Amino acid sequence: MNYPLDIFMIPIQLIVAWFTVYYTVIAVFGMWHKKDKNLAEPKNKFAIMIPAHNEEAVLGALLENLKLLKYPDELYDIYVIADNCTDRTAEVAKEHGAYVLERHNEELGGKGYAMDWAFPEIFKSGRSYDAFCIFDADNLVHLDFLSVMNTRLLRGQKVLQGYLSAKNPTDTWISGTFAIAFWTVNHLWHLGKYNLGLSSCLGGTGMCISADIVKKFGWGCDCLTEDMEFSMKCLSNGIRTCWVHDAIIYDEKPLTLMASCRQRKRWAQGQFDCSERYIPILLKEGIKRHNIMILDGIMQLLQNYFLIISTVYLIMTYINMWTPCFTVILYNDALLPRQFWSTLGTIQYLLPLVVLLQIEVPWKIYIYWLLYPLFMYSWIPVTFLGWKDRHKKKWVHTIHTRNMNFKDATLTRKKEIDK
Repeated sequence: MNYPLDIFMIPIQLIVAWFTVYYTVIAVFGMWHKKDKNLAEPKNKFAIMIPAHNEEAVLGALLENLKLLKYPDELYDIYVIADNCTDRTAEVAKEHGAYVLERHNEELGGKGYAMDWAFPEIFKSGRSYDAFCIFDADNLVHLDFLSVMNTRLLRGQKVLQGYLSAKNPTDTWISGTFAIAFWTVNHLWHLGKYNLGLSSCLGGTGMCISADIVKKFGWGCDCLTEDMEFSMKCLSNGIRTCWVHDAIIYDEKPLTLMASCRQRKRWAQGQFDCSERYIPILLKEGIKRHNIMILDGIMQLLQNYFLIISTVYLIMTYINMWTPCFTVILYNDALLPRQFWSTLGTIQYLLPLVVLLQIEVPWKIYIYWLLYPLFMYSWIPVTFLGWKDRHKKKWVHTIHTRNMNFKDATLTRKKEIDK
């Protein structure tokens, strides 16, 4: 029996099927990693950039941490971009020996604008660098970070993203489930794409970008997800963003649901904005260059749209159970046996647990894993609101207060460091 809604619902089911298989394949290729233990001799000189807006509470710990990096002191300098600060951020940076770039422009506030301003300022300083590393003020950085990035740069990789971990995963169930989400994405998305030879995406912090890329293309990224925007700018020019699994960064996860929703809504706004601008560009360039890697970047930009489509499909499925209104092809043996889709669904639920077992997290995280589906469902309203406000560019500052040193942040996750 055919229903009028089939013209709408059968394409939706095919889209859901395609994305489900795609994500599963990527995840399978992210299940292994060979640690590179033969790090190259230090050669590249780095400029470490820390955009900071009123971050006096946490900045000092990061600056002390960066002094301990296992890399020659003369081969890296630290710059703090004090962006529209009204607290002691600039003073704290100076007290810890960092170069301070103070910026005052409240009309164009936010990280993207701050970095766009800071790169020319560093170039004008007369100091020469081979690459830039960008961290957020609330971060802590693994001591091998620059050594690992130096090795990758010497292999010819130009745009690099480090492993995004959490420094406070056991504080609340929100910070815990947020951490699980990041760990899962690190392994089952970023690492999988890297192992397949595809391009990953910059994550806002823990980034390393070759100086010649910045000189050639500039920064020029001012959407609310300037990291994704820069990745797509590079990808449209055939430059791959490479995942660096052994260069670890620890950042502060939000403690409350509302704080996490505000942050994720900002990400969703920026991602929708970025997708509208770059999907046509990537499609054109990918076809023109016959480049699968460039075309695959479109899949990254479609993720939020997939979430919206999946939500519509889920709601319609429940309606269909009580009042049949469309033909079910996914779980009715019409496309593939229902056992196939049930197996994929089970695998996707269990994969985060596999990741947690790999990196040996604190026992509390396994309790949070039981709540993980609730956190994931909270992405649905956040994503819809992000789509609604996708053209708004007002930057909302995330307040950071969790001050800890590197040893405390990594004490319970030695396996993550040694993986």
